[in-house]
Amino acid sequence: MTRKILTLLLAAGWLAGCSSLGSRPSSAPPPPETRSAGGYYLDDGPGANPPPNLHEVPDAVPRDEPLHRFANRPYEVMGVSYAPMSERAPLRQTGTASWYGRRYHGKKTSSGETYDMYGMTAAHPTLPIPSYVKVTSLDTGKSVIVRVNDRGPFHSDRVIDLSYTAAYKLGLLQKGSGRVTVETVGPETGAVTPLAEIAPLEAVPLAPVEAPRPAIAQQPAAAARIYVQLGAFGSLDNAQKLLSRAREALAIPVDLAHVALVGDLHRVNLGPFADRDEARNWAEKSNAALGVAAITVVR
Repeated sequence: MTRKILTLLLAAGWLAGCSSLGSRPSSAPPPPETRSAGGYYLDDGPGANPPPNLHEVPDAVPRDEPLHRFANRPYEVMGVSYAPMSERAPLRQTGTASWYGRRYHGKKTSSGETYDMYGMTAAHPTLPIPSYVKVTSLDTGKSVIVRVNDRGPFHSDRVIDLSYTAAYKLGLLQKGSGRVTVETVGPETGAVTPLAEIAPLEAVPLAPVEAPRPAIAQQPAAAARIYVQLGAFGSLDNAQKLLSRAREALAIPVDLAHVALVGDLHRVNLGPFADRDEARNWAEKSNAALGVAAITVVR
């Protein structure tokens, strides 16, 4: 009898212990989201022991900083030439954001600073370094402000690469990427830079179209040529809106501005141009006049 009572008492104590271990304060944040290592590019991904207080990391605070002496020069990656904006200007983009982690943690960014995956920073192919942007997730509605101090992503379907913490705060870690809006932020007030008459352009999924598309110029399949790409859209209507703005703002000859259907995207192109220098000049003009992130491409 005594043994049975002792066994019952020990079982009750074990259950009580499980109950106390399983309870968490309702205000405690959930642990950072992660994916299995197989879902990351090469050996990239989250660190082994992410800090527990990522939700408390403050957003970047916009400051009036001088532009980096070397990080804003034209450059080329994987056969694509990029012409970074030479001065800060209003910019709004809608597209896919990704994030980068331990593979680059502790290494030098394009600005020469050390990349901290737990800070509030980002990489952008053409925005001035340094600059500040507000990134809003179209899936979660959450927003963060980050400081751009690195170059990338170098994928045509992505507009910005976020730090681990920025992606965590937006709720993008588990999927690895997500649709966002990127808006430049003024250093004086931290407010989003007004876009004046520049209307936001949004890429949407391409719907089946049976009607002819006389405005689409086919890409030449012969010798490689140099173009300036102003934007790429699933919607032909959005592409033609940007084309009209570009022709008006840049006063470029009609035959040098067109929409080309490449794959599933309508790409607004200028060109072809005789050489890379001429293309880069037009890319810089387009960035300043239209507030776009123009790139030079060779096809």
